[in-house]
Amino acid sequence: MECVFCNIVQGKSPATVEWEDEKVIAIRDTNPQAPIHLLIMPKEHFPSIDNVPNDILLAMLETAKALATREGFSNGYRIVINNGPDGGQTVYHAHVHLLGGRPFGWPPG
Repeated sequence: MECVFCNIVQGKSPATVEWEDEKVIAIRDTNPQAPIHLLIMPKEHFPSIDNVPNDILLAMLETAKALATREGFSNGYRIVINNGPDGGQTVYHAHVHLLGGRPFGWPPG
């Protein structure tokens, strides 16, 4: 089965890349749920967050933190990880959503 995020990592599909290093890539979401909505994913394919090694998970969160600072989210931001069908995961390549630029309510959904 073809993975849309693997295609982005491999340069086969277009994306607006906001960050890239040896472990992760961050792109703009094409269906943003906030003024700034970035997706941060490992370059290696892992179907869910349960499969991601700790060093790569840490790199994903460090990237989210760095991007939040770069984007100027001084009043806060939200990090979301949807995991599995009941968690709302729709793309089975582990990823983190970084959302900011507006206030968020609770509960989220």
